[in-house]
Amino acid sequence: MAGSGAGLTPTERFVGYERVSTARQGASGLGLAAQRSAIEGYARSRGAEVAAIFTEVESGRKADRPELARAIRHARLTGSTLLIARLDRLSRNAAFLLTLRDGGVRFLACDMPAANDLTVGIMALVAEAERDLISRRTREALAAAKARGVKLGNPNGAAALHRAGKGGAPLRAAVSRNADAFARDLAPVLAEIRAGGATTLRGIAAALNERGVLTRRGGAWGVSNVGNLIARLEGASERSGLYS
Repeated sequence: MAGSGAGLTPTERFVGYERVSTARQGASGLGLAAQRSAIEGYARSRGAEVAAIFTEVESGRKADRPELARAIRHARLTGSTLLIARLDRLSRNAAFLLTLRDGGVRFLACDMPAANDLTVGIMALVAEAERDLISRRTREALAAAKARGVKLGNPNGAAALHRAGKGGAPLRAAVSRNADAFARDLAPVLAEIRAGGATTLRGIAAALNERGVLTRRGGAWGVSNVGNLIARLEGASERSGLYS
């Protein structure tokens, strides 16, 4: 398989592949529009035709890539070059990279047109190591929180205080302390996510969900949850200097 763009001619055809992480993004087109524009723009710049575009709506944690497999098969059958918008956004996903490397077709990434089998193979090894490291750090952070007595994903503390007849200020103080502790435990994870390039509330929520981190109530992260988390961390910093 030739991973570089050498030998392309103006008549060559491309098969596009694009991916988003959630069904909501897939339905709204968030993220897809930019990928589609990059794929079609690159093809136009080479005077080439985009024979088909395959869209994957799947979490980055999933190894199964049925649409990617279809795209590779279609490219192989039609003699087309597989074209993806951005390899850098997918470079942390070992399953994607290995499927791409072993697909048996030529491929191009609009943002890394010189990528080849060796490049992708190295990326896959780095991705596996990085995911293992992130997973271990997350487990260690949550284990440390549990050892300190923080009830992760358990919203029943307030209900227990109500049943014991302890409402008002003590209740609010207990809930606030638990929420602050939970937020502080997630601070290193949040910092890693931001350092990795996710800066929007939606992007941070997606990254937390992909890592398998639950909200304090044991659910999936959304924009509002992330906003509340950041606000609480900033508030805790002002109150006690525990977060910087």
